[in-house]
Amino acid sequence: MEQLPNSPHTLCAGLDHKILPFSARYVPYLPIELPNQQEVRALEVPRHGIRRRAVRQVAVLEVAGRLSDVVDELGHAIRLALAHGPRGVVCDLSAVLPGGEPIAVEMLAAAGHHVRDWPGIPVAVACPDPAVRDALSAHPMGRHLIVTDSLFSALTAVLATPYLMVQCLSLAPHPTAPRASRNFVTRTLLDWQLEQAVPAVSRAVGELVTSSSIHAGTDIDISLVWDRGALRLTVRDHGPALPGQASHLDVQKRGLTVVTGLSRSCGVLPADDGGQVLWAVFDAPRTPAPSPRSTSAARPVDEVAGIATPI
Repeated sequence: MEQLPNSPHTLCAGLDHKILPFSARYVPYLPIELPNQQEVRALEVPRHGIRRRAVRQVAVLEVAGRLSDVVDELGHAIRLALAHGPRGVVCDLSAVLPGGEPIAVEMLAAAGHHVRDWPGIPVAVACPDPAVRDALSAHPMGRHLIVTDSLFSALTAVLATPYLMVQCLSLAPHPTAPRASRNFVTRTLLDWQLEQAVPAVSRAVGELVTSSSIHAGTDIDISLVWDRGALRLTVRDHGPALPGQASHLDVQKRGLTVVTGLSRSCGVLPADDGGQVLWAVFDAPRTPAPSPRSTSAARPVDEVAGIATPI
């Protein structure tokens, strides 16, 4: 079923695209959204490895065993979770054996670069071992993480972060998809008063959509997220590369090279359905709206008074 975007603007007529509107506003944090203690305790923890759960749209990665044995798998699980755009990610180390090796703790702290380079999705670590918590907090990348002593406090901290401004679009793999994506980006950024970011982001989305179309030939999901001066663009496909599409790697490399020059950071995340998520983050300060006083001052006196000025 096709839906129309929740926007005062409309897409060009004749384009057969599926539109999935999302709210684009800040929603205040409400304590009622916090998980209760029984909900947290009900989660089962594996004896070894990582179990993935979801609590209130937060991806929970429950880790068990020796940290050094699972830290690589945990890093991959964090990337997979981020590809879905969750409310946040929590790494629960409650079942990890005490005495984490320094190299393993340093590898875990490196997850902070996701928060630094990809703003808007908090990543928390719940760890009862005070030595590991201290090491994470002292690490330059670990300082970007939320570090707590329990799963409940980690979930509470993640859910206390503000909701973001989000707009999403789903496109069919059609030759007009790059143009439709540029129209979507332009319309959204104008609605959000981010006019200065339009040239760079609209060009970048065209490159990424072209790359995804050639890569998989599946539907393409585009999202724009704005958070305190940073704009995150993601373009996701839903399957492995098409047979006989060996040239897609060259197209993707060329597209990412262009996007690298336009953005402050960009990259590729794997998706659990075999697809991939191409992402980029841009500096996008909001253009302040002119005050009524300054607007009136800039207009002719006769126009303000409602008198037609002779030509």
